[in-house]
Amino acid sequence: MGLLMSIFTWWEGATIGTSLGLRGKTRVGEDSLGNLYYSGGKDPNGITRRWVIYNGPNDASRIPPEWFSWLHHQIDEVPDEALPPMRTWEKEWEPNRTGTQLAYRPPGALEAGGHRARSTGDYEAWTPDA
Repeated sequence: MGLLMSIFTWWEGATIGTSLGLRGKTRVGEDSLGNLYYSGGKDPNGITRRWVIYNGPNDASRIPPEWFSWLHHQIDEVPDEALPPMRTWEKEWEPNRTGTQLAYRPPGALEAGGHRARSTGDYEAWTPDA
């Protein structure tokens, strides 16, 4: 990322201000997407502050669930240490696909052709005279 981009744009990654603000903070870990997690300092309530620096566009749906739990103080230790291993029946995490070509479109959605299954005959439309 160029110098001007890091000064003026926040949507493409960490700005210079964020990078300078992370000086003296502890790098805690990295997730499978390459996002970096930091910890350090205290907020006015005495709770340790935690940050994520995205690898790529800033999109909160790109944080895996285990790291979301750590960021929001639902677990105290780093997810690799605090959580049990993934079970065989659990699916791998996926980013939010809303707004992309891979988004779910139910039958009848305009993007899926706009044709829904006909009703089975148990529906009777309301009329004001009835």
